[in-house]
Amino acid sequence: MGAQLRLLRRRIRSVKSTAKITRAQELIASSRIVKAQQRMDAAVPYEREITRAVSAVLSNTADVDHPLTVAKENPTTAGVLIVTSDRGFAGGFNANILREAEALAGHLRGRGIEPRPYVVGRKGIGWHRFRHREMTGEWSGFSDNPQYVNAKEIADVLVDAFVDENGIDEIHIVYTEFVSMLTQKVQAKRILPLEVEETTEQPAEGPLPYYEFEPTAGEVLNQLLPRYIESRIFNALLQSAASELASRRRAMKSATDNANELIRVFTQQMNQARQAEITQEISEIVGGANALADASAGKE
Repeated sequence: MGAQLRLLRRRIRSVKSTAKITRAQELIASSRIVKAQQRMDAAVPYEREITRAVSAVLSNTADVDHPLTVAKENPTTAGVLIVTSDRGFAGGFNANILREAEALAGHLRGRGIEPRPYVVGRKGIGWHRFRHREMTGEWSGFSDNPQYVNAKEIADVLVDAFVDENGIDEIHIVYTEFVSMLTQKVQAKRILPLEVEETTEQPAEGPLPYYEFEPTAGEVLNQLLPRYIESRIFNALLQSAASELASRRRAMKSATDNANELIRVFTQQMNQARQAEITQEISEIVGGANALADASAGKE
């Protein structure tokens, strides 16, 4: 019985130590997620305005034939940018992204297109290396605090591969969209080639501005479109960072609650074991006293 009590005490101490760690991780994620949301919101105006500028150039010019807007005939390869995290303790955050990336790869192979993974985050890189899968590009070290220079570095590699004749024919991105503290959705989107749609409806933000181009609209697009791709990737990195923190906060809160429940169960079992031990000792004392009393009565 004493051995059981010692075992339960060790388990309680171990679970309490785990609960302290998970609680600390929860508090850290809670403190960082506000800043991540602010950075995400601050990047929205730039992305919105550069999107309007690109739309205005394409709307006001009928003969622009830019490489980034032209879909290649019979595409055979596609780059898939997979945005994962550098650290764990985030529940199913990375597993959901990798599952969606696998589904996208299966869809591309069904179209006769071979996917080439470009992976962001140590978790995604480790996942591919463990399965001996070749990666065309990899980046890590900034998943929880991405900077624009990181998005530019990724965009330069992807755009160069897209415009190269022997490179890739499409570019897709798989990331986690931040909806709220409780909801994050994995998204798979094609970012290149750009889809140009003709419509007569006015944009929700109002009429597009009219530009006169100097020297040509093509030169303007040469400057705007790479910045547009960079902004799309930067927004995905910011969304993923906020989603990672929200997922980690939720996972660590669940782990802390489970640890506290386990401590309650172990404490209850320990109290029952101690009570059984005390009852057994009392029974032994009473039995011994009765035996002495019977022995004394026999002598008399």
